[in-house]
Amino acid sequence: MSSSRHDHPELGPPELIEVGDGVFAYIQPDGSWYINNTGFVVGSSSIISIDACSTERRTRAYLDRIASVSAAPVSMLVNTHHHGDHTYGNSLFSGAVIIGHENCRAALIATGPPRNVGIWEPVDWGEVTLAPPTLTFTEGVRLWSDDRPLDVSYAGQAAHTTNDCLVWLPGQQVLFCGDLLFNGGTPFLLMGSVRGAIDVLTRVLAAVPARTIVPGHGAPCDQRLIGVTVGYLEFVLGTAAKGIEAGLSPLEVARQADLGEYAAWLDSERIVGNLHRAYADLGAAGPDVDVIAALRDMVDYNGGEPLACYA
Repeated sequence: MSSSRHDHPELGPPELIEVGDGVFAYIQPDGSWYINNTGFVVGSSSIISIDACSTERRTRAYLDRIASVSAAPVSMLVNTHHHGDHTYGNSLFSGAVIIGHENCRAALIATGPPRNVGIWEPVDWGEVTLAPPTLTFTEGVRLWSDDRPLDVSYAGQAAHTTNDCLVWLPGQQVLFCGDLLFNGGTPFLLMGSVRGAIDVLTRVLAAVPARTIVPGHGAPCDQRLIGVTVGYLEFVLGTAAKGIEAGLSPLEVARQADLGEYAAWLDSERIVGNLHRAYADLGAAGPDVDVIAALRDMVDYNGGEPLACYA
């Protein structure tokens, strides 16, 4: 059994990487729970940000890094999905139009403001308030940074969540894909679909001619990470099928599973949540997974200790 405890609680500073002309990725180590990536595109008179951060401290540090590149205001903020590490800092982008899929708005409102519920180690969220998208779409929307288009598109089905979106800059061949990919971290499908994620990765992401992909967590990468991630998701489905046949619960299956090459990935306790979702995908549970019960199973898998969180 693996634990979410990390060997290096003292995390390094965020890294700002120019992945295209005027296109920046903001990479926060170590990419584990609530420590996400963001990015921004600099125009002559305004800036477009892709996602916020989880806490006031982290989001203000991100805004300071934007200001170190350009004094222009952030006029638009795109949420790649509703999870709090990408959205809780929305309220600190004063004056920006917040853009997201219609399901992103609904899911963020349903989730509510940040709070400590005992699943993760306590987090100091700071002074942030719930700020869901105010401009929503169903399939996609094209934004402009001067004469450069940013194509924001819905993944088309449940994958990481029900509202995952891609941000594609065709001129720079840069793709921001949110949490459809984790680089060095365990993917998390509890609130989406394992089968759906495989389809989105193989059919949608793989078709984008990206030179650089900025995942939701971990270092920028190329399309090779797609195949690696699909391999893990197929492992989850196969493990779930064996567990269903044996009449075992997702937690029991997770405790017996050999994670093999995936054991070294951060936050390996996500196997439990992923198996809960895979059981539903395979018809062994209802479509509405009890998310809180699955999260509590993840804590049990972690030896009864709250999951490590350095946000």
